[in-house]
Formats: sequence, structure tokens, C-alpha cells
Amino acid sequence: MRLGVNVDHVATLRQARGGKMPDPVAAAVVAELAGASGIVCHLREDRRHIKDKDLYLLKEIIKTHLNLEMAATQAMRAMAIEVLPDMVTLVPERREEITTEGGLEVMANQEFIEETVNILHASNIVVSLFIDPSIDQIKAANRVGADYVELHTGRYANAEDENALIDELEKIRSMALAAAKLGLRVSAGHGLNYQNVRDIAKIPQIEELNIGHAIMAKAILVGMERAVREMIELIR
Repeated sequence: MRLGVNVDHVATLRQARGGKMPDPVAAAVVAELAGASGIVCHLREDRRHIKDKDLYLLKEIIKTHLNLEMAATQAMRAMAIEVLPDMVTLVPERREEITTEGGLEVMANQEFIEETVNILHASNIVVSLFIDPSIDQIKAANRVGADYVELHTGRYANAEDENALIDELEKIRSMALAAAKLGLRVSAGHGLNYQNVRDIAKIPQIEELNIGHAIMAKAILVGMERAVREMIELIR
């Protein structure tokens, strides 16, 4: 089980004061040294946290695996082709949201997403689609030629009672299996923390968990290195 550490919230804290600190690139280096398998960042169209310079520096400096989350737009496609991250994860994006609130609607945008996947593949970029754990979306992801699906775990993380938690966990488990049967590789993320991550990490088809907020929140109290190491211990 691999851990991808999302450094967006380091940039969010930096933007609160409009200065240069804390530096998400420095945070990424510490996360790597602590054992993270990769670094994740979301370059939003409004550049609210991660900036173009951050992305270029991350590509240059990190030694593991760079996963660029982005909207499936022509401008972002051009950016990805210029930077050449190891992976692009296509995500939905709304300017008014605080964080990504749901999965990509692949079925309704199949033609454009397939075009985006093909363009990224032509530059040897692995493509993942961030989707809700739905069989229809998984089948659509397979049709457009994605390499990975990242299953949105937000409903699981926000379940209000034990029955809802069990239902959402079973949905993620069954959809991970369905994706693997279609030949898709599987990761998961959103809302995962030190209390709820273990059951997701036990799902054999899931190769990687992408986690940001919980790690950064803990890092404020105990430091980045310890926060990353403790998450790695839980998922392994």
C-alpha cells in the first residue's frame, strides 16, 4: 500500500498571509524523506493555493512520484504536457467549493474526457480519474481509456452512524473489485484520517491512498515527518 501526500493545504496556509511560508515544496521533500511514495497537488484554475511555480519546482525536486490533480480543460491539458508529471488525476472543479466535493462525471462528459486521456497518454502521462464508487462511472472510466480510478471516499469519511459507515465501506470494496476486474488500477482518497483509514487500507485492490488534510492537521502539532510516518504505519 502506497501513500501519496497532498501538499495543497500547506499552500493554503501560505496564502492566508500572502507570503512565502510555509513552502509546499519543502513540505513535499520532508514527506518524501519520511517515506511517502508520492506527492499530490491540485493546480486549480483560480490558483487559490498551489501556484504554477510550485508545480514546476515539485517536478524538478521530488524524487518519488508527482500526481497532478487538475480539471479536464484545454488550458490545464497544456500545462500538464509542459510540466510532464508522472500522473494526472482528472477531478471536477467548482470555484465556489472549499475542497473537491464529489467525483468526476465521466459518463456525461465521455467524449471530452476521452480526448483528454488520449492527449495525456501521447505525452506518456499516466491518467487517473477521481470518481464516486459507482459501477456506471467505473465502466465509463474504462471506456475512455483511463489507467487508474481514484475512488472518492468522502461519503465513507462523513458517515453519520455505523450502518452508513458499513454501507459505504462495502460500496468502496465492491467497486474496487469491479474496477480491477476491468483492468483498471485503483487508488482512493478524500476525508481519510488516522481514525478511519485502516479499513480502506485493507481492501486488496487499492494500491495507493492519497491523503492531505489529516496529515497536515497532525503535522501542525507533531511535525511533518512524524505525521507521515504514523500514517504509513497505519496503512501498512
